[in-house]
Amino acid sequence: MKEITLFICIVLIISCTRDDQNKNPLEIALSSQDPKIKRVMDNLEAHEVQIRYTQIDRRNDSVIFTDYDFQVNDSLYFYPASTAKFPTAVLALERLNRTDTLSMHTKYYVEGDSIESTVAEDITQIFAVSDNLANNRLVELLGQDAINGNLRKKGIEPVRIAHRLGYHSDELSTKPLIIYLNDSTTGITKPTINTSPKKLKLKGIQKGVGFYENDSIIQKPFDFGLKNYYPIATQHALLERVIFPENFKEEERFDISDDQREYLLNAMHTVPRKVGYDPITFYDGYCKFYLYGDTKENIPENIEIYNKVGFAYGTLTDCAYIKDTKNNIDFMLTATILVNKDGIFNDDAYEYDEIGIPFLAQLGRELYQQELNRH
Repeated sequence: MKEITLFICIVLIISCTRDDQNKNPLEIALSSQDPKIKRVMDNLEAHEVQIRYTQIDRRNDSVIFTDYDFQVNDSLYFYPASTAKFPTAVLALERLNRTDTLSMHTKYYVEGDSIESTVAEDITQIFAVSDNLANNRLVELLGQDAINGNLRKKGIEPVRIAHRLGYHSDELSTKPLIIYLNDSTTGITKPTINTSPKKLKLKGIQKGVGFYENDSIIQKPFDFGLKNYYPIATQHALLERVIFPENFKEEERFDISDDQREYLLNAMHTVPRKVGYDPITFYDGYCKFYLYGDTKENIPENIEIYNKVGFAYGTLTDCAYIKDTKNNIDFMLTATILVNKDGIFNDDAYEYDEIGIPFLAQLGRELYQQELNRH
């Protein structure tokens, strides 16, 4: 009897091992029995999860990407929220290189506004705390048509940036920027009129059962048809070009200098406390959902997370390159999840802290652990 029991145990172990070998790393992570993962996977339809995970290997002088996808679908809409600030920041640096009088540290302000800033300061604020006003200033510099057109020229598509973020709406005309050419001289940029966005025709463009508008509830699905569109594959493509430009043809890269790229990368992984923000309100994981989003502990110095998050309308998204300098591992991960149990939008009743961020944090940990064990 003991021999039979032992034989059954061995068969089960071999069977489980073979099952794991047949799964890709993303499937293994998502089959975790950790409740932070399992409760989402048990209710997938409600959460609209999409994930792309990229393993990175190096052979001689080549960097090789191996992608693993879960439900990634350009035709299935999710609201990108502040992840749309990533392309704006990169393209603002590229824009500076077309004007001799502008640099990252040139002071400017938007006509009609009193806030003076620089592109460098705006980029720091965008990545450290996802500042809306910093993003919108750069949108005034670029214009929506230029953002979309320049991304498409580099093969970063489909994409449609249609509006500013926060309190700004869908104004088609950009505002002039007042630029300090020196201590006593200013210049002014010309406003541009951008193309009026057409309604997106995608699956899931209407969501939920109702939404609030002017403090009144409207009993019909919320229509995202005129909102920004920036799907998983597009976000991942931009991240790859920023982190590994040498993997792409010259016309697919961003035309930014080495100094600009170094500044951008530093801004992407620097946590808020290191650029002067209150660490109680803006803890390390505030804009770093993977691995540390569900804790207020400081991120160890050997873990560098180069990323941009977005959270609005119950949708959480993170697009990240994660690097462990101590253990010499790195990988890329872009994921989105919807957490809106009541199906009502604009009611601020979303399960970010209860379900969404814990899922993304644990997903990051599951994949990180696999990377540690991978040769």
